[in-house]
Amino acid sequence: MSEKPISPLRRRMIEDMTVRNFVEKTHNDYIRHVRTFTAFLGRAPDTAAPEDLRLFQLHQTQAGVRAPSINGSVAALRFFFTVTLDRPEMARHLTFVREPRRIPVVLSLEEIARLLEAAPGPEYKAALSAAYGAGLRVSEVVALKVSDIDSERMLLRIEQGKGRKDRFAMLSPRLLELLRDWYRIARPAVWLFPGRDPLLPLTTRQFNRAVHAAADRAAIKKRVTPHTLRHSFATHLLEEKTDVRLIQVLLGHAKLDTTALYTRVATKTISEVMSPLEHIALKLKEIRPSG
Repeated sequence: MSEKPISPLRRRMIEDMTVRNFVEKTHNDYIRHVRTFTAFLGRAPDTAAPEDLRLFQLHQTQAGVRAPSINGSVAALRFFFTVTLDRPEMARHLTFVREPRRIPVVLSLEEIARLLEAAPGPEYKAALSAAYGAGLRVSEVVALKVSDIDSERMLLRIEQGKGRKDRFAMLSPRLLELLRDWYRIARPAVWLFPGRDPLLPLTTRQFNRAVHAAADRAAIKKRVTPHTLRHSFATHLLEEKTDVRLIQVLLGHAKLDTTALYTRVATKTISEVMSPLEHIALKLKEIRPSG
C-alpha cells in the first residue's frame, strides 16, 4: 500500500523546519496545527485572508480549546505564513493567549516516600527516584543512558533537554545506590531505562502510567503527574533554604521567573516568615507599661 503523497506546500514547510533544525516533535505539532486550520478553512491554507485567522481563533476559544493548544497553533501558523509563504503581515492577526499561572501540585516528603515505595518494580522505582531526586522532566528521565552517570563527580549528564540544551543534574548518593541496584538487575546496555524493546528507551507514556499506578497504590489523593515529582523536588529544596538561583540551574530553567513560581508553594518557608502584624504587636508591648 503506497503512502499518501505529500503536497508541495507541506513539503516546503517541512524543508523550512528541517533547515532550522527543528526537533521531530515540533515538526509534527506544526504540521498538525496547520492541518487543523486547513480543515476549518475548507480550502488550501495559502489562500487564507486575515479575517480567516481571526475567525479561526474565535472558533478555538468558543470550542473551549485550552490556552497551550491555542498558543501552539499561533506559533505554527506564524511560522507557516511568515517563513513558508513569505507573508509576514498575516502574523499580525494571530494573538497569543495569556495562560493562567496555577500553583503546582506538590507532594510532602512522606507522600514522596510512599509513592517511590509503591512504584511497580525496581526499574520504575529507580526512574521515579531520578525524576524526584534530580528534578528531571519525564523526557529527560527516559532519555538517560548508562554513560550519563558520572559517579566520580556525582552528576547526571542531561543531553538535549528542553530548548535543546545540555546540562548537568545532581546525583545524590541515595539515587546512585538505586540506579546501581537497577543496573545489577537488568544490566542495560545503552538506555538506562529500556522499553519493551531493549534497543529503545522507556516511553513517556509508560512512565506516566507507572506514576499513576504508584499514586493509586500509595493512596495519594492529590492529582499526581510525572511533573509533580519535579515540582516537589524544587519546592523541597526551596524549603531547605537552597538559593533559588541554584534551583534554577538544577532545573535547567532559562528564566528565574519560572523558578520563582515555587516560592508560592513552599509552605514551610511561608509559615516561617513573621507577619508585620506580629512586629506591631511586639512594638505595642514595648510601648505599653506593664500592669
